[in-house]
Amino acid sequence: MKGQTGDVVAAGLWSNNPGLVQLLGLCPLLAVSGSAVNGLGLGLATTLVLASSNLTVSLIRGALRPEIRIPIFVLVIASLVTAVELAMNAWFHELYRVLGIFIPLIVTNCAIIGRAEAFASRQPPAFAVLDGLAMGAGFTAVLVVLGAGRELIGQGTLLSGAHMMFGEAARGVELVLADGGFLLALLPPGAFFGLGLLVAAKNVIDARVTRRMAPVPTGVPAGEAA
Repeated sequence: MKGQTGDVVAAGLWSNNPGLVQLLGLCPLLAVSGSAVNGLGLGLATTLVLASSNLTVSLIRGALRPEIRIPIFVLVIASLVTAVELAMNAWFHELYRVLGIFIPLIVTNCAIIGRAEAFASRQPPAFAVLDGLAMGAGFTAVLVVLGAGRELIGQGTLLSGAHMMFGEAARGVELVLADGGFLLALLPPGAFFGLGLLVAAKNVIDARVTRRMAPVPTGVPAGEAA
């Protein structure tokens, strides 16, 4: 049980990360990641929808006929996204206006329907929720890291607009590290370059870990094998 739980968490955060491995949900990932706060806001909304939809699909999986399961999954996801959108409009209105159309577009995020079909519809509720949280956390991490990097390079700040999520008391949290920056980082090409660098960094790390864990050939001294 613990091993399976660890595998689910590791897959969502790293080995099967939606943004770095599956490369799903790239439209909102690239569009709103102009700052760390924007990325965090959309990432948390996506995580909430992922966990809730996985739980719902797991609970109703036994009552669905195979030929109607996909339309029902989409209906469930659309209903949850509408609830999240209304909640953000009520409690985080300024952030809601900044994220705009990309909140309702969570419905079209392939990672959500993909997890509902590939995992939640075959697993008990506890593992379905865990998978949703892990996948959402991995997606959110990519959004925040990419947003922070673009914000820092593009305008020389970090945590700009934190008050939109954490309230007026967070206005002093913003860090101004430079006067201006490299505008390309804030434009769409900058998002593609940034995501490409993150994917490349993950691949390099995975390759190094694989080499270190490779078994030493029998009869060859460890120093020579290295």
